[in-house]
Amino acid sequence: MKVYRYDPKTFDAGLQTHVIGKLPVRIYEPARTVADCFKFRNKIGMDIALEALRLVRERRKASTRELLHYARLLRVERTLQPYLQALA
Repeated sequence: MKVYRYDPKTFDAGLQTHVIGKLPVRIYEPARTVADCFKFRNKIGMDIALEALRLVRERRKASTRELLHYARLLRVERTLQPYLQALA
């Protein structure tokens, strides 16, 4: 298990609560997850970040607008943008 620290301003951004079984579970939405992958690309690998982006786009789980919103928020917009353009 790895622990990451987030800025309190961005921690709740994109966090959704789903009920699984009878328990509430907090899960980040897909666009936020991709932005997190790009933010931690040096720790998890760029291949993982690119695969996450490819799957989200392929499955239509997030729009370009949503992806850019979270990329801006997590300060990875300049890193993510060329990959979004290549997929367009």
